[in-house]
Amino acid sequence: MNRQIPTYQLYGEESGKDPDFWVHCETIRSRSSRHQWEIRLHRHESFFQILYIEAGSGDAIFGRKSFPIHPPAIITVPPGLNHGFRFSRDIEGLVITILASHLSHPPGERGRYGEWLASPHLTTLDPRDLDAAYLMQTLKRIGAEFEHRASGRNELMSSYITLSLRLTARISHKDNANQLPAEEGEKRMELLSSLIHQHFRSHKPAFFYAGELGISLTHLNRVVRSATGSTVHDLISAKLLEESKRELVFSLASVQEIALRLGFNDPAYFSRFFFRQTGETPRAWRMKEKTLLDGR
Repeated sequence: MNRQIPTYQLYGEESGKDPDFWVHCETIRSRSSRHQWEIRLHRHESFFQILYIEAGSGDAIFGRKSFPIHPPAIITVPPGLNHGFRFSRDIEGLVITILASHLSHPPGERGRYGEWLASPHLTTLDPRDLDAAYLMQTLKRIGAEFEHRASGRNELMSSYITLSLRLTARISHKDNANQLPAEEGEKRMELLSSLIHQHFRSHKPAFFYAGELGISLTHLNRVVRSATGSTVHDLISAKLLEESKRELVFSLASVQEIALRLGFNDPAYFSRFFFRQTGETPRAWRMKEKTLLDGR
């Protein structure tokens, strides 16, 4: 996706640089009805979101993938993820937006729970299950506490949010259908490779690729490390180095021209990048390689 993905605190609202709230709760209907029941692809850099879908239907979009919503269900969205929603007109439920720094465990923290928080999840709830039934009541309590502003509101809401996320993670782990299939990592590596090939000259940061794949950067780095032992940033740098070497050997362009072709606005920065990767300047490496080729 080449178009700019907007960043919001609350969808559709321009806001200052610093957040002015730690938690916000509203009905899904109240905001989606103002946008023709569609929340277009966007992201929240500092906020974690919980959506409780009580009735109606729709689709959740994480990056490039769409998932049908079958209520009752809960959706968790980590910071930095490109996401959106399409809702039916009879949608009922809540969206809770929490400043990620206020969570009891930050997304991406080492351990199973931190890793779970770092990825998006769509979890269908069975009201006959005791954990699910308690979770649904707790989410409604969050909405009531936010609206009524009674004494002890912040402490209770913080506790309810922690409880809700813990219960959702438990239910999610019990549901095998909610887990990624074993080959998912391989598919994501293929998509990542294709995206890097498409965008490496634009010098997109690592979190751009995570957003395009619909997962958090922490999760993507975990997938990449498992497959290659490297990070996303390492793969981007490796692709730039590969193309740099190809240009230096097989083109007659100057080092400055090659730097510009590869998206480096400053040729000196290109030379520093190349030296960090190889221990040689582009010119020295080019002369050595051409000497070797001429001698074959």
